Amino acid sequence: MENKISLLGAGIHNVTMEEAMTVIDSFVAEGGLHQVITLNAEILYQAQENQRLLRLINKADLVTPDGSGIVWGANYLGMPLKERVSGIDLLWEICRVAPEKGWRIYLLGAAPGVAEQAAANLKIKYEGISIAGVRNGYFDMSSQEEVQSIVEEVRQAQADILFIAMGAPRQEYFIEDYGKEFGVKVAIGVGGSFDVVAGVVKRAPVFMQKMGIEWLWRLLCQPSRWKRMMNLPRFVRLVKKTKKKQGS
Repeated sequence: MENKISLLGAGIHNVTMEEAMTVIDSFVAEGGLHQVITLNAEILYQAQENQRLLRLINKADLVTPDGSGIVWGANYLGMPLKERVSGIDLLWEICRVAPEKGWRIYLLGAAPGVAEQAAANLKIKYEGISIAGVRNGYFDMSSQEEVQSIVEEVRQAQADILFIAMGAPRQEYFIEDYGKEFGVKVAIGVGGSFDVVAGVVKRAPVFMQKMGIEWLWRLLCQPSRWKRMMNLPRFVRLVKKTKKKQGS
């Protein structure tokens, strides 16, 4: 894909949801592993001090602008993006077309019971969807035996698309380290999306999504996120500093 912008050193594909889905369709048809990252401002700010994360972002097969902060930052620096393509919206859209395409879906991550409930809800919402398997994200990453057991579970399920909900960048690292062993065509880190699909967490009202303040809703629902949310004003300051340097 050639249509990319560079924001704070990270390449981001300038795609609409429709275009992202066309790319994912081609990934499945092509075979082999393709990593998709839905990038938000919080993670991009982390990547400024985390070279592994920045390299991972830049080598991903598809990086979508997840979050109003990314869209704002790109626009502020004169590189307007077509639209926001968030992880949760991409998950819904993939699952919507999966029955027609014959794609098999695997859900890995979240707390015990959440992935199962998310799978049950997806089966109700999208008739004919094929859920190849589910597994919670509560396991010991330092135990090679346990990790390999999970990798083998996913491989045996013969899924086409793997959603991993472990939080960033843990989920992205997991894909980087073990992705080729999963046997899937597309692997996507989707953060807390399973909680939303399962009905454990309510997503922000549409008007807040449109206003670009979905982050505020998450903070109100989960006050413990406040430390993480401090990266948002830091991101804004960094973008403004970058703009100032460009003008000098």
